[in-house]
Amino acid sequence: MARPEGRAALMHAVAHIEFNAINLALDAVWRFAGLPPDYYRGWLGVASEEAVHFGLVREHLRTLGHDYGDFDAHDGLWAMTEKTAADPIARMALVPRTLEARGLDVTPPMQKKLAQAGDLRAVAILDVILRDEVGHVAIGNHWYRWLCAREGLDPLAHYAVLAQRHGAPRLKGPFNLEARQRAGFSPEEMAALSAAD
Repeated sequence: MARPEGRAALMHAVAHIEFNAINLALDAVWRFAGLPPDYYRGWLGVASEEAVHFGLVREHLRTLGHDYGDFDAHDGLWAMTEKTAADPIARMALVPRTLEARGLDVTPPMQKKLAQAGDLRAVAILDVILRDEVGHVAIGNHWYRWLCAREGLDPLAHYAVLAQRHGAPRLKGPFNLEARQRAGFSPEEMAALSAAD
């Protein structure tokens, strides 16, 4: 992480996640009709914040002598978006509440490594991203529970069904329990996370 190339590769990965997150939020708006107006307002707000994140990371990446597109990138977020295209409950469960919530867990250790490398600008950018991602995950939590209630589903039990059905990654700790709590995970969900670790 001390080498500029390694930091650039890491920040490129973050930029790619943020770029995908813009499209994920907009897809959630476009794909699922007939939901309350607050659903659409919420996800449009998420898209706007993700665009700000992408701009911050890309700007910093350029100071490291690179730009978005200079490194290979994975498509894990978008692959899950495609898998959940027919089911808004699965989308809310497995994209914001699973894949994006993972960012709550991995950001603080990433910040520690970047601080040790002296990249305080990257640490500050990740502070902004972490703060906003708590809110994004909270929106996913809210609408997942709302949709489960509408369909008469138990959120905790149905999550396990959806994770298995769509091949969601197994969650591994350490977990950022404080951030997850602020993002609206229930005590039962937090206990299930700890038990699975």
